[in-house]
Amino acid sequence: MTRSRLARALVRWLVPRSRRRRIELALAALLSPILCLGLAAALTPLPPELASNDLAAADPSTVFLDRHGTVLCEVRAKDGTRARPVRIADIDPRVTRAVLAAEDKRFYLHPGVDPLAIARAAGQTLLARGIVSGGSTLTQQLARTLVPRPRTVVGKLREMALALRIEASLSKPRILEEYLNRVAFGPSLRGVEAASRFYFDKSTRDLSLAEAAALASLPRGPTLYDPRRGTDLLKRRRDRVLERMRAARLAEHEDVDRALGEPLILAPRGSGLGIPHLRQALLAGGKGIGPDALAGRATTITTTLDRGLQREIEILAVQTVERLAPRHVTAASVVVLDNETGDVLAYVGSPDIENEARLGHNDGVLARRQPGSTLKPFVYGLGMEIAGFSAATILPDVDLHFPTPDGDYHPNNYDGRFHGPVRVREALASSFNVPAVVAASRVGPERLLARLRDLGFASLDRSARDYGLALALGDGEVRLIELAAAYATLARGGLSVTPRAVREARAATGEPLPLPAPPPRRVLDRRAAYVLTHILADRHARLATFGENSVLELPFPVAAKTGTSKGFRDNVTVGFTPSVTVAVWVGNFDGSPMSGVSGVTGAGPLFHDAMLAAARLYPQRDFERPEGLVDVDICPLSGARPGPDCPHRRSELLPRETSLATCDMHERIRIDRRNGLRAGPACSDVSVDERVFERYPPELAAWAENAGRPVAPRASSPFCPESDRTAAPSRIRIAFPPDGARFVRDGALAAEEAIRVRVDAPSNTHAVRLLVDGRAVVLTPPFERSIPLVPGEHTLVVEADGVSSEPVRFSVQ
Repeated sequence: MTRSRLARALVRWLVPRSRRRRIELALAALLSPILCLGLAAALTPLPPELASNDLAAADPSTVFLDRHGTVLCEVRAKDGTRARPVRIADIDPRVTRAVLAAEDKRFYLHPGVDPLAIARAAGQTLLARGIVSGGSTLTQQLARTLVPRPRTVVGKLREMALALRIEASLSKPRILEEYLNRVAFGPSLRGVEAASRFYFDKSTRDLSLAEAAALASLPRGPTLYDPRRGTDLLKRRRDRVLERMRAARLAEHEDVDRALGEPLILAPRGSGLGIPHLRQALLAGGKGIGPDALAGRATTITTTLDRGLQREIEILAVQTVERLAPRHVTAASVVVLDNETGDVLAYVGSPDIENEARLGHNDGVLARRQPGSTLKPFVYGLGMEIAGFSAATILPDVDLHFPTPDGDYHPNNYDGRFHGPVRVREALASSFNVPAVVAASRVGPERLLARLRDLGFASLDRSARDYGLALALGDGEVRLIELAAAYATLARGGLSVTPRAVREARAATGEPLPLPAPPPRRVLDRRAAYVLTHILADRHARLATFGENSVLELPFPVAAKTGTSKGFRDNVTVGFTPSVTVAVWVGNFDGSPMSGVSGVTGAGPLFHDAMLAAARLYPQRDFERPEGLVDVDICPLSGARPGPDCPHRRSELLPRETSLATCDMHERIRIDRRNGLRAGPACSDVSVDERVFERYPPELAAWAENAGRPVAPRASSPFCPESDRTAAPSRIRIAFPPDGARFVRDGALAAEEAIRVRVDAPSNTHAVRLLVDGRAVVLTPPFERSIPLVPGEHTLVVEADGVSSEPVRFSVQ
């Protein structure tokens, strides 16, 4: 007889038939639920969230850090929680042991459901006539987190079936890892790593035993034990968990004793505005400030920002808008760059992203706005490279007209005046418009546009013909970040470095994402870049426009430029030290004009304060002067070497190879003191004074006379005429309109339209004859006359003392 048959025979012999039936029914009743639960587990599908071991699939939140690792803000996951997935291997073992002691000390012994825990919970409930403790295992908690259930018996059974299914499909370490990443460890905190960062500002790998036990206490009641509401309840719960760890030998006695005596100290929360505009730009793909879109790819983004500077600039922007509110200013934007690396140190897109009335959701750092005069340095820089300009080059600041495909272009200066012959240094430092347009006409709009694009102004996406010469005055929309990058190029001596706002970006797995960056490029000549910097930092050169003690003056070397767009819609100030560049925009996002706000009163004060704040991050130093530049004495009127009659001299910074002519704009003339006219040889020395006068070329003669400049008289004294002087002018020409000009009449104003013809003649010319289509008109200084616009082709010629100019032909449509 076999052993099994013997056993059954023994049972039949020992147990009466009536009792045997009851035992069989009891066993069936006991085993049936287990068998049914096992069948249900086999039929229950594994939640799709557990199908992959990819941490990124856990829908993490995205944390933004400053350059020093301080949290700036956190973009929550799609479910509205903070979530920081972490591998179990990267969690300190004390954390996992504390969780097991708090929630499921027999985790490694049960198959997903713990009968002993269920029996204990049931017994405690019966004795206390209320729920004292739960019987759910760690796996069951994971199951109801993934698949929420109703709080019913059926719901509990489904939870148990899913727990068994999970245990049958995943390893114990994997289940523990999923639990630690998916279960709530506080209000809107998903996972232990997110809680660790939020409450203690450190990774789980760096927690103390007391901190680990505190975190392990939270899943029992994420809201009840939330330490932000008070730490007393959590501390008592933490101490119980520590005692459980001691009892279960999951921690040494001495370590538990130290942990029980450790106070529960939470990390302070940041109070910044949370870089909302930069955050959006980086997640969506920053335009000129970072890599491709990081949304869905990065969970930890270490920015290049300095949190302290960022907060200070945010406050300054708010204060600026409040100060300028009576002048209809509702927005301000600031960006600060580290010159050496191109790192964005501070970034304020608008003072308040939540202010819908002021359109605060707009990002002024990336918005396209007209930069005004801030493009002028690059016009002159190109002229230095291809047109022979230097800081001493003389350009005309007079009433000029430039023909364009769309008609006449007539620039004016901000102050409504013309300043005659001005050196490039004066023209740039004082921000005169006409000389900048003259410089643009000499280098050409096509080459100017190409240079600006090479500097990084990708926003200038129209044709050179569309922009025309007005591009020199900022008649094109650019981004503030592009402007800052271009000025940082000047600070680096002509090397272009692409701005970056991200130092490091890591995926949910912890792997760093590639952040490709183009290498530095030389865009500007090093010496030209320094000369432009020298001009922009020259407080004496800009006195005529900005006066003494302007906002552009700081207690350390700063090169700066202001700009105001047409109609006072945009106000910009941008400048740099050797270490840092600051760009500021002030205006209104709806494009409405400000009221009487200039660079000095609008963006200038904010620039001044922002530069003071940024400069504190770096030691002060001077701009580094490159080899090949020398200081040369010049005549400030002509920009040439001083002649014997030049009354003033000024030192100018020029390339060593520059060849300067001697000044010819000062002349010593014998004057008959009896009448103030030129004295001929026949005048006795007793009646003659020798005086120094200014001499101007024909294109500047009319301005000099109108401005009351000390020019020599044209006529000779009748007592002693200059018989050897020729009355014939050395050069005479039509200054405006230019040859080939085309004018288009406005039908509504046809009867009133005219053009102002201007003639250039030497200073000794008394009168000229202007021939308009053969009809003569006599002109006297300043040799100007308005003629009506008549449809057709027309020819102009000017004559003086038998000498005729080249004909000028123009058309009217």
